[in-house]
Amino acid sequence: MKANNRDIDILCVGEVLIDFIGHQKDVLINNTRDYHRYLGGSPTNVAMNSARLGLNAKMVATVGNDGFGEYIFKRLNEVGVQASSVKKISNKPTSVIFVSRSKKTPDFIPFREADYCISEDQISTELLKETSIFHTTCFALSKNPAQSTILKKAEEAYNLGCQLSIDINYADEVWDNKDEALNVIKAYCKFNPLIKISEDDMLRLFKRSLPHNEIFEFFHNEGVDTICLTLGSEGVKLSQKGKGVIQLPAIKVENVMDATGAGDAFWSGFLFAYIKEKPTKKCLEVALQLASLKLQNVGRLPDNIDILSKLL
Repeated sequence: MKANNRDIDILCVGEVLIDFIGHQKDVLINNTRDYHRYLGGSPTNVAMNSARLGLNAKMVATVGNDGFGEYIFKRLNEVGVQASSVKKISNKPTSVIFVSRSKKTPDFIPFREADYCISEDQISTELLKETSIFHTTCFALSKNPAQSTILKKAEEAYNLGCQLSIDINYADEVWDNKDEALNVIKAYCKFNPLIKISEDDMLRLFKRSLPHNEIFEFFHNEGVDTICLTLGSEGVKLSQKGKGVIQLPAIKVENVMDATGAGDAFWSGFLFAYIKEKPTKKCLEVALQLASLKLQNVGRLPDNIDILSKLL
């Protein structure tokens, strides 16, 4: 699975944000009184989780030349994520998102500024030659210039032998229209990425609840071999073209503290095991373990635990 002699296990391209997660539990934003600050953004979470799992992770993103930008560099450096391709710009502030604290999919209000200003000069051909997995998100693809940059560099990465990956974390709030979103997603699917989607994502994207086999069929028809559908407390289903479906239950968590980032933790675990060339079922098992660990913690995975010892 892993390309030989490539120094960067995972290149995460997309949004780096400041998440303000509500302090009050299980209320929507309209009833949230105060917030705590966390480093966020789906590809950022994957990069940080990957680094803490011992992988060589590099981030491609853009921040403002401000206090939040400084905080982001500090946090990335603390966990060992390579940040030399994170650009600092002066004409826009760092993007922030306000998020409710919830056991289910939280509601959020995005204030997007610097995060979508990703340019081609941040992703050199040399960098792609050193990369095993090129990972991005639907959020990152929602706005230019990041959208055109990522699609162009994804094609180059694919042609250079990288395995592509995407979290299709679709949300109406960050796209101008759904047709554009579907066209962009289909364009990325041409490069046969590993796909992570959730039932919530699909409901938002297709405006109706689709049978799981129809979801798998849709992406297989677009040229994708492996689709991972997360089902929250119901666990996960994975479809591989020509190999049928694997289904596993979720690990029971007695006290869910915060669902924000659980999908990112899941996908970090999956990609970690994939890079380690584990069988598909084992990749899912590791993914479910990391997701259950995240659900028990507010914000991100805690620093003071040995993640690897919990997984292997």
